[in-house]
Amino acid sequence: MSSPDLPTIEAADPANFPLDSFKIAIAVVLSNALHLPLSTAFSGVDYGKKGVDFTVAVPRFRLKANPAELIENFTSTFTPNHYLERCIGDAAFLHFYVRTPTLLKLVLDRIHLPPSPSRPSFGSNVQGTGKKVIVEFSSPNIAKPFHAGHLRSTIIGTVLSNISEANGWDVVRMNYLGDWGKQFGLLAVGFERYGSEELLAQNAIMHLFDVYVRVNRDAAHEKESSQQRLTDEKAREVFRKMESGDEATLSLWRRFRELSIKKYQEVYNRLHVRFDVYAGESLVRSERIQAAMAALEAKNLLTDKTSKESDTNWKETKAALKKGVPDSVDDGDEDDASGEAPAKAVDLSQWKLGKPVVQKPDGTTIYIMRDIAGAFQRYEEYKFDKMIYVVGNQQEAHVAQFFRILSLLDAPFADRLEHVSFGKVNGMSTRKGDVKFLEEILDMAKEAMLAQMQQKEDKFQDVEDPDATADQIGMTCVKIQDMRAKRIHSYNFEPQRMTSFEGDTGAYLQYAHVRLRSVERRVAPTVVLPDDLSQINLDLLAEPKAREIVFILGTYPDVVRTALKTYEPSNIVSFSFRLSHAISSAWETLIVMGQERELAQARLFLYTSARDVLASAMRLLSLSPLSRMIYRRPNRDVTVTTALYPEPMSAGHPILPSVLPSAPALQDVETTPEQIAKGVGKVATPADTPIFICAFDECYRLFPNRDRLMAHRKRDHGTEEAGDVITWNE
Repeated sequence: MSSPDLPTIEAADPANFPLDSFKIAIAVVLSNALHLPLSTAFSGVDYGKKGVDFTVAVPRFRLKANPAELIENFTSTFTPNHYLERCIGDAAFLHFYVRTPTLLKLVLDRIHLPPSPSRPSFGSNVQGTGKKVIVEFSSPNIAKPFHAGHLRSTIIGTVLSNISEANGWDVVRMNYLGDWGKQFGLLAVGFERYGSEELLAQNAIMHLFDVYVRVNRDAAHEKESSQQRLTDEKAREVFRKMESGDEATLSLWRRFRELSIKKYQEVYNRLHVRFDVYAGESLVRSERIQAAMAALEAKNLLTDKTSKESDTNWKETKAALKKGVPDSVDDGDEDDASGEAPAKAVDLSQWKLGKPVVQKPDGTTIYIMRDIAGAFQRYEEYKFDKMIYVVGNQQEAHVAQFFRILSLLDAPFADRLEHVSFGKVNGMSTRKGDVKFLEEILDMAKEAMLAQMQQKEDKFQDVEDPDATADQIGMTCVKIQDMRAKRIHSYNFEPQRMTSFEGDTGAYLQYAHVRLRSVERRVAPTVVLPDDLSQINLDLLAEPKAREIVFILGTYPDVVRTALKTYEPSNIVSFSFRLSHAISSAWETLIVMGQERELAQARLFLYTSARDVLASAMRLLSLSPLSRMIYRRPNRDVTVTTALYPEPMSAGHPILPSVLPSAPALQDVETTPEQIAKGVGKVATPADTPIFICAFDECYRLFPNRDRLMAHRKRDHGTEEAGDVITWNE
């Protein structure tokens, strides 16, 4: 078949999205047959389901003719071409199947093309070229350790930054520290009461946090018991000194800030997280704040707010303080208004957003005002095209107020701001009943992985750095549990399930990559890829499983593009598991070892391509793909259903499982994966005597090849009798 030239469509990018070539080919035949604009036809081509490559819903084009007649005419006159193999009609849909040789060549060749300015590495694109985005994420408060809320913001923000870069955007990764406000005043008062230089030197963050919790309880007790609120008064006085530039106060503030950032950077390095800018409330210029206040005044947006109006959330705050680590205090621990004089606020009641305070009665600023002024300051400095705030859904009201005020101020960038929200993590309590800190979570996951690795003593000795390997697997487990579902959903923290090798977990994903990496090592030097990859005969990849894998690989650039539109790391996670499952089901069909050289090279090329794409997806998720690891499945009981039988066992033999009533004679033939999945596996003993085993629904997974089972049998058992139960450790 000749290869027709494909027309250019603005929405298509076949150079970076190889499956776009097939979408264009479908659009061409649709446009000609249904008299549609080419761009309209292209927009109607979707990925198919249940084995279908692409699907078109004909009614979406709103044509005058009967859809059933159009589909009948189209399918009856359809002619295969270089890109499309066949088309079938199904009710109101047209289902297209692409030519396998063209699919293999377009996708596999594109994966291995070296990157260039107009053609980045596979999975990336240039659609964001020339555009700048600021991604603000993590943003802990100084003197407070990371907890689960910071973990979610940090992971999601890192992945969205990676995805934005993969889509061609210039990304500024910004950590906006909570390093200003009355909270520092409280910390300073607390350190004067409870601080210890010795404890500060041992673990600055944890000691400052303990001090902060204790002084907050003091303040809460004073307020609850109607005592004179000395703690709050002292804290406000400290903050006034900070804003007026008192050097002694600022010196203490700088010390606590630097100690906090140093500790945060240790955690970020462990998580493979980086920032371009460590910003903070303290770095918002006072003249910028004054200009924003003047703009609010000029637009008549300011109104008064009394202390009674500001006291509506005290019950919730008090309850949080009693627990020890109040997230609510993290999110807004500055009094809106206090004393008799009113504070300055913006009335957003008509949008059901309340009446947020922007300036306290004593003239000091509050965090929302610093957010407003900071946004103007960032736009002046970066001229961003988009700014994303990765903040939990507990802060939705604050972010909505902040965005609305910027809109009322006619900020030129107001429509460029986006809030990426996320749900909570449930079940994060420690033995003390307080919130579980991030380092404790990571250490727990690492220890769980290390314990599993140590159960294989022989292989454990071969791991170069078992502690680091266990840490990487543990972090993968933590991150994958966080990103598996859509970010808006809350989830339960489940350490045992999270660190399991069973199911879609981070450990399984690392194992999938390690196994792909091991293929090349195991077959070398007998099978190696040629320097010129075009010499590989892709026509030998004729198995349906090979086609399935290649099609999944071809969808990767679309997955990356869609993940940017939806801001969903779960899109990348789902793709990674889908690819891993497809590879796992191919090992017994697409064997490399012992095959004819050209066939072995073609299959090795397929696995290498899958490895590279899986590694790329994992890096987008801020994971470090491992090359080696120790993997141990739990013990499984397997029942031997036959004794040794020297003669052939044909269909209907009384010992053959009833699930295969029509099974052919199995003597001297390979057992198929389908038979294995139904409970029959065949191995050869040293005397080449067949033995058949049944292992309920786990048989195929437990006995992936005959050599390993034979070695197990020789080492641990000898001759099994019918009905014996053996144990298999993968």
